[in-house]
Amino acid sequence: MNALSEILSLPEGEKGTRGLVHTPAEIAQQPNTWRSTFELFQKNRAEITKFLASAGFRKQPGARPAVIMAGAGTSDYIGHSLSFLLRKTWQCEVAAIASTDLLTHMDELILPQREYLWISFSRSGDSPEGVAVLQKICERRPDIHHLIVSCNSNGRMIRENAANPQVRTVCLDDAVNDRGLAMTSSFSNMVIFGHCLAHAEDLEQYEAVLSRLIETGSSFLPRAADCAAALAEEPFRKACFVGSGPLKAVARESALKLLELTAGKVTTMSESALGLRHGPMAALDQDTLFVSFLSGRRRVQEYERELLLEVGSKRLVKTRVVVGGDSPMNSFAEHCIALPGAVEDDYRPPLDVIFGQLLGLFFSLRWKLQPDCPSPNGAISRVVQNVSIHS
Repeated sequence: MNALSEILSLPEGEKGTRGLVHTPAEIAQQPNTWRSTFELFQKNRAEITKFLASAGFRKQPGARPAVIMAGAGTSDYIGHSLSFLLRKTWQCEVAAIASTDLLTHMDELILPQREYLWISFSRSGDSPEGVAVLQKICERRPDIHHLIVSCNSNGRMIRENAANPQVRTVCLDDAVNDRGLAMTSSFSNMVIFGHCLAHAEDLEQYEAVLSRLIETGSSFLPRAADCAAALAEEPFRKACFVGSGPLKAVARESALKLLELTAGKVTTMSESALGLRHGPMAALDQDTLFVSFLSGRRRVQEYERELLLEVGSKRLVKTRVVVGGDSPMNSFAEHCIALPGAVEDDYRPPLDVIFGQLLGLFFSLRWKLQPDCPSPNGAISRVVQNVSIHS
């Protein structure tokens, strides 16, 4: 038994009382759901590749449209997790822009004569900002092609745009439409779908990567759960997550998960390994848990190792955690969770984020909160409410 399986084996009545009905299972199910998402893409591959061709992705690289990935909160971090990979495989400009920013500053962010493919990510498909941004851009720029990826077939983003010939909608399996407040399996599965998009023309090549992700994820979960549970016993009041490239998005999402699931009892921050020295390092202290998502790229990893050594030599924090790497890191951190399996950084976000999710779960329990609904004062909710849309 590991710390997560112990929760999963609790009586159903106790799970209900403690707010553990959904979130632990949604974290645990992730490696097993990634294959289903791949198969969903595979089933719709012909239509999706045809849609991408109509959007201009059969043109020469320099003539292809720019890609905008839109989402709010965790759904925004999906785009940031994918932007490096899509830029490399599609050979075009790719930008992840929060729908909350697009709603307020669309005129400055979207160039009038530029061709775009717009990809919207949303668990519920009912985010007020996401719905409003789609309505606004479709009215102003009816020439733009849109791909909507959601986990809720009844959400407004899918229902209200299904008949638009410029729009292609995709709904993932209902099993990954997380019922808990915090997005967990919905995040990782929408990222997996994004991987498939990146490899729409060579899906067989990605299938081998996916198999490594599933295998590594299954072995990573119990080790990550035990480490997260042990750390939750410590009196941390702050946490700092660092990552580089696509793993910076993992750091951001992990910081959000811990903040959400503890209702702010643990304050969090995230940065790139090189960016931390430029001011944010001042916030580190003995109450801070320091987590580094270590790049598999040797040159990038050198910078990250230097940061870990500096944080240790200055005794800025009591505990450093390294996620990643396949060689001993004991001189760099107090806790190391290796990721054997040679998964490249571009594909690691669905894997690494599991540790941030587990920290959120176990710290939520430490603070005697209910992980399925961890905001006792109603400050946040599963779907954002009460946003007025101004023209």
